[in-house]
Amino acid sequence: MNDEIIVEVRAIKEALAEESGFDIRRIAEEIRKSEAQSKAEGWKHITAPLQPLPNSTFRRTRFAHH
Repeated sequence: MNDEIIVEVRAIKEALAEESGFDIRRIAEEIRKSEAQSKAEGWKHITAPLQPLPNSTFRRTRFAHH
């Protein structure tokens, strides 16, 4: 992933948070509404794992046990 993508993602995240007044409850409600709408349109949703998978790159780089 290059820096341009990360900068753009962060800008989008900031803009969306600003639209909700940086209120986490409003942000969560908007996410729930969006998920309900996309499910109604037939999009499939998967549940994200609560813990990183044991052999994932993220697990190895961020949560390595020393």
